Amino acid sequence: MTLDQSSVLGKVMAVLEAFSADDTGVNFTELQRRTGLPKATLHRIAGDLVAARLLARVDGAFHLGSHLFELGMRASVERTLLEVATPFLEDLYERTHETVHLGLREGAEVVYVAKVGGHRQARSPSRVGGRLPLHATAIGKALLAWADEEDRVGVLTAPLERRTARTITAPGRLREQLDQVRETGVAFEYEEGALGLVCVAAPVLDAADRPVAAISVAGAINRFRPSDHAASVRAAAAGIAATLARRQLLQTDARS
Repeated sequence: MTLDQSSVLGKVMAVLEAFSADDTGVNFTELQRRTGLPKATLHRIAGDLVAARLLARVDGAFHLGSHLFELGMRASVERTLLEVATPFLEDLYERTHETVHLGLREGAEVVYVAKVGGHRQARSPSRVGGRLPLHATAIGKALLAWADEEDRVGVLTAPLERRTARTITAPGRLREQLDQVRETGVAFEYEEGALGLVCVAAPVLDAADRPVAAISVAGAINRFRPSDHAASVRAAAAGIAATLARRQLLQTDARS
């Protein structure tokens, strides 16, 4: 939901959300263009955000501030997920020496919250804090396959962005693939999000089979065979799910 820019909070969010994952610095003129805020209003809000360390200003350009990262790391759900998932992600990397992801679903997109890769990792559009369409990624399809039917229908009936010639944009075909993902426990992507990149993913499910997150391994098409690593990815996702469940049970027992 987009906040009303007539409110102070709406204006602040308009400024913070004007930054993309690709930005290395945004000057005042560009920031005004992106937000549509009056110059005086933007100047005042940007100054307050810099003072609060939510923005930083370096050589005349604005950047998201370090305090945003500190606040983000206090988000209990994401912090617990990262703590639990990291050893499993690292194990997957050691097994494959390819790029390993952890992602969450937000609307029709996957939000990447962790990425582990070495020196030879394949070129990928994913980045921590970045977003990609659910239907164009293995990790997104793993999340969508276990989403509520209403959510699946919402994605399938909306326009599906074609990121490459291999992106699946036919709702019927995508539905068939999602059904298969539920049967096998893994999702695949073959150059659907980026040319030259293939991927295998599995969902992290809670006790009610709702997707908490998903993990994936991606590599270059000329050396990586996703099907060879399906069992490892599925096992890692199950391990994360089991560890989260145990931690939740211990926390419940401690409170009772």
